[in-house]
Amino acid sequence: MARPSEPDTPPGASTAAGPERFLNRELSWMAFNARVLAEAQNAQHPLLERVKFLAIFSSNLDEFFMVRVSGLRELLAEAPQRQSPDGRTPGEQLAAIRALALEQFAAQRRCWHEELRPALREAGIHVLDYAELDPAQRAAGAQFFADEVFPVLTPLAVDPSRPFPHISNLSLNLAVIVRDDEHGERFARVKVPATLPRLVPIPAASDAAGPGEAAPAAFVWLDQLIGAHLGQLFPGQAIVAHHAFRVTRDADVEIAEDDADNLLQMIAESVRERRFGAVVRLSVVPEMPERLRDLLQANLQSDADAVYVLPAPLGMAGAMGLTKLDRPDLKDPPFTPRLPAPLRRLRTGGELFDAIRAQDILLHHPYDSFQPVVDLIAAAATDPHVLAIKQTLYRVGNDSPIVAALMRAREQDKQVTVLLELKARFDEENNMGWARALEDAGVHVVYGLIGLKTHAKLALVVRRDPDGLRRYVHLGTGNYNVSTARLYTDMGLLTCRPEIGADVSDLFNVLTGYAVQDHYRELLVAPGQLRRQLRALIEREVTHAQAGRGGRIAIKCNALVDTAMIDELYRAAQAGVRVDLIIRSACMLRPEVPGLSEGIAVRSVVGRFLEHTRIYWFENGGEPTVYLGSADLMPRNLDRRVETLFPLHDRRLVDAVRSVVDLQLADTARAWLLQPDGVYVRPAADGEPCDSQAALLAEGDGA
Repeated sequence: MARPSEPDTPPGASTAAGPERFLNRELSWMAFNARVLAEAQNAQHPLLERVKFLAIFSSNLDEFFMVRVSGLRELLAEAPQRQSPDGRTPGEQLAAIRALALEQFAAQRRCWHEELRPALREAGIHVLDYAELDPAQRAAGAQFFADEVFPVLTPLAVDPSRPFPHISNLSLNLAVIVRDDEHGERFARVKVPATLPRLVPIPAASDAAGPGEAAPAAFVWLDQLIGAHLGQLFPGQAIVAHHAFRVTRDADVEIAEDDADNLLQMIAESVRERRFGAVVRLSVVPEMPERLRDLLQANLQSDADAVYVLPAPLGMAGAMGLTKLDRPDLKDPPFTPRLPAPLRRLRTGGELFDAIRAQDILLHHPYDSFQPVVDLIAAAATDPHVLAIKQTLYRVGNDSPIVAALMRAREQDKQVTVLLELKARFDEENNMGWARALEDAGVHVVYGLIGLKTHAKLALVVRRDPDGLRRYVHLGTGNYNVSTARLYTDMGLLTCRPEIGADVSDLFNVLTGYAVQDHYRELLVAPGQLRRQLRALIEREVTHAQAGRGGRIAIKCNALVDTAMIDELYRAAQAGVRVDLIIRSACMLRPEVPGLSEGIAVRSVVGRFLEHTRIYWFENGGEPTVYLGSADLMPRNLDRRVETLFPLHDRRLVDAVRSVVDLQLADTARAWLLQPDGVYVRPAADGEPCDSQAALLAEGDGA
């Protein structure tokens, strides 16, 4: 069956109006990536931060092709007339994506060649083509090639006895034409090793920096260095030509969980299958002759419209290596995450439990440190009064102190249960490793529910306090990953409210046992209850508006592509409810359309940190109901994942969240406003621009 990469229309979605009420999901996401590219083009950013955004733009597009474009290609083959919510067939969407991608690639290349590379040179960072190297640099490059590159290269010939080799996903390659007197011209492929730095450091020219300037640095692209030394790989052959090409494959492998006796083994097999997915993009350089391009296209079974002719360098995500340079003058100023006031003078793990018992504590990362979350699990691991720890893990990262603490807890004979989601896309291998390590330590590891990803962010500590057992809970909007907690904006709550603790216990019983539960005291849980409750909360605002008490909804999340929820927001706006949406990436809702969405404004904030917080605000006639959590407004989050939204009861924390929402709605420096036609524009700034992320960094106290 065709696998659309994300069905946009859930069962029961409204069809009362035509498809023109929706924007196209794929093109909306590409507009988001254009906003990322705009940050690379923004000369107000430090230079290496601009390089970072350029690399992120490239890696984002890689994933988009691997997942979204691959899904559309499958749909084109099996259901070519099926329409997206905005009325486009798969073929029409693919054509629009290709046209826009070519425009964006051209803009990216201009940014690199005309802006960033010259500016880097002026700053003493020289990214050189091999032809630009002086004799000393070529000698250093030759030595690096001999010592580090040549031993790991494997030239693969193509002839009647040696078939065309497999070209792995996201691999950069050289198509090489060699010639000798006996056989004439022949084709070979050389893969550029991903295990080596894409930008090879070489000595900078002696006059590359003036007195008092930073030490210069110079680099050459690895594929160019290999191309210059191909003669060593093919002795006795004349090198006629070589040209770079890069392959992107379908990486959205379906996992048939119902047929899997061993889910861990099934996930491992699915990861291996990614290397053999259908080709969805073949990138080649303009210098490659048509006959060679045709050879690649035929052997890779790539459609003509999947071929992208792009100026070198291909795979510009490799430029991210430049951001590791020790050039603080070319980067954002460093910052030290703060601690919320209740946690600043704690001396022991036991005092952390005392602080949570005294009041709910809101954490807003990366402005607030992620360390209290690590400290909670670490303290629970060694506290003699702690009996059990339960936690969900989705994307953990490497060298996780949280996983280490969970294993220590098991050594202390605590009851430790971890729901580790093996199906977290592109983190499967990392999670399989952690699953084995945790199981080896004696931790009870479960992999979730068949057919559902567990995306909820929950940690539960059961402790015997002097007055009885108490549940201490952390709930979050982001992953338990100490690295991304410094790069993504997220919020978390530390609490020991009995009702929330009981809900978290019940949810873990559903995830690890046979319990069936459709109602919770405080949490909104997907699938099932969350969609229903969000509709009820929207309906309540409609009731307030109709009764003359006003009505306001503010939602901040990563994507809004659920058509049923969009229709609910349209209906609310038509009833007089003010709707403010802060949607980072794809948004299918058309704002400010007369008769449809007047009173709805949509903005996106793209800045130093990746906006990842999910906030659901319902004004409720002056007594706000506020939820935070893991769910975006997407069919997969509402219907096919285990997600949670959790309420804030403490008015101080509600006010803190209000200030964040209001600040982002006032942002004129990092925000973009969505127009009814799907175009994003910068908001007008009266006076000094407002940068919400910079303002939050500058604040002195957390909530």
